[in-house]
Amino acid sequence: MRKTTIFPIPVNRELKKLGTEIKEARIRRRITTAMMCERAGITRPTLAKVERGDPMTSMGIYAKVLFVLNLHEKLGEIADIRYDQIGLSIEAAKLPKRVRQMKTTEAK
Repeated sequence: MRKTTIFPIPVNRELKKLGTEIKEARIRRRITTAMMCERAGITRPTLAKVERGDPMTSMGIYAKVLFVLNLHEKLGEIADIRYDQIGLSIEAAKLPKRVRQMKTTEAK
């Protein structure tokens, strides 16, 4: 029995957008599906899944396709802490209200 995974609607929407943009970038670069598959080391059905934004396709496959398109540079920024507004807000809330000077004890 195969277990189906349900993804949140916003995730599906963003993956479909990513797939569409990957397909458009491939076409703008005049790269055929056969050329893309050869360069990325994937099959045509896998490329079709990527271009549809299939959430069950591995992130590694998306990364290889983005590399072929020379669009891989921003992958490392997906979860960059500089853009994590929720995490930064939580950290800011944990900051002390005031800072006290440490008392030093003199040696006798």
